[in-house]
Amino acid sequence: MRPRVGLSLFWRTFFLLSLLLIGSIVAWLQTFRALEFEPRAVQTAQQIASLVNLSRAALVYSDAIARVSLIKTLAEQEGVRILPREPKDKFLTFAPGALDDEIVDELVSRLGSGTVLAASVNGEQGLWIGFKIEADSYWLLLDRARFIKVGGKTWLIWLVTAAALSLTGAALIARLINRPLKQLSFAASRVRDGDFDASRLDEKAVTSEIREVNIGFNRMAQQLAKIEQDRAVMLAGISHDLRTPLARLRLETEMSVADQDARDHMAADIDQLDAIIDKFLDYARPDHAELKPVLLNDVIEACIYAVQDRGDMRINLDIGKNLYVLADEVELARVVSNLIENARRYGKTPETGIAVVDIAAKSRNEWVLLKVRDHGMGVSPEALPNLIKPFFRGDAARTAATGAGLGLAIVDKTVQRMGGIFALANTTSGGLAAHIKLQKPKTTMPGESAAELRAEALNSAH
Repeated sequence: MRPRVGLSLFWRTFFLLSLLLIGSIVAWLQTFRALEFEPRAVQTAQQIASLVNLSRAALVYSDAIARVSLIKTLAEQEGVRILPREPKDKFLTFAPGALDDEIVDELVSRLGSGTVLAASVNGEQGLWIGFKIEADSYWLLLDRARFIKVGGKTWLIWLVTAAALSLTGAALIARLINRPLKQLSFAASRVRDGDFDASRLDEKAVTSEIREVNIGFNRMAQQLAKIEQDRAVMLAGISHDLRTPLARLRLETEMSVADQDARDHMAADIDQLDAIIDKFLDYARPDHAELKPVLLNDVIEACIYAVQDRGDMRINLDIGKNLYVLADEVELARVVSNLIENARRYGKTPETGIAVVDIAAKSRNEWVLLKVRDHGMGVSPEALPNLIKPFFRGDAARTAATGAGLGLAIVDKTVQRMGGIFALANTTSGGLAAHIKLQKPKTTMPGESAAELRAEALNSAH
């Protein structure tokens, strides 16, 4: 099954923080409007209404000479002009939305329903307020700046700036929060690949919880490294110590057993034990390999040359020319030899008793796909996933010969050590197919999973 596509932890944290910050900004803006915008609009309207009422009262209770002086003083000192309103005056009212509704309502309620608000009179821009003194009509001209709409582009700019700064801060916080988890994920992947030295985490982290997790992970990696080292040393030691008594048994068999048939069988048993020891040694090899460009054609031809004289197998090749892979040449030869030997032992065609092995390789993007297939009886679907497990043996159809059960486990481990992917699949026409995916030189791994390769192997089998 392909992994489900989803957001990374960084983007999920970022989106949650962004929603929280944007919601806070909107709530702050609404609170500010309720506590600042509306009261300020009402206050501005009250001040303008008071100015109009005071101007009206001053004009009513002043004589003609004092009225002229009053109008001149208001114009010079307060920037307020009072002009007679003539019937022929042409004025334009404010467009909808140009003034806050709170200001308009407050002015009309204080100055009366006959109040006129104009944006220009006779082509002169400004804040024109029409009012009456008894039977006479007047215009009161104020500076438009006193009566601008609260908010506008300035508040929009500040809102966008605040949102941008909040999102930037959310990204930095999300990155800071997720960095330890990303480091832990990388270290876990290195432990999975057996690179314990590159999996060490910082034990002096500032956050106490992260520091405790890092310390615990480092101790776990150290214990796993020690267990792996002890396992390799134990297997190598046991295998090495068994070589000496086996050599003595071989010598005693040759010298002491008179029956040729019995001597041949005993020698075959000793060879089998020696081969099993070789498998143990191969499985106990270090998990690090020095990778370099290797010509796949030469490696396969060398492996075939070693078994070409066997009468119980036939090999068919379909390999492109000049196929280079990023691998260890010795390890790759061991992988191919193990697969050929596995096919020879367990993949014989029932009718002929001959193992027909097809070896094919082709290039695809940054990978080289290698396929080794036999035409035997295959394995049961239930046993197929277990074939690469150490010491596991398949069903009776593929266990005609005895062994340690490490051949395919060594292949899987070696391929992973070289940065590749190994998968097994039954073919529809019969037999088992081994699929190997190796990197081309000077390329990066696309990160395809073994499950995807296994699905590809099943599709190619059809």
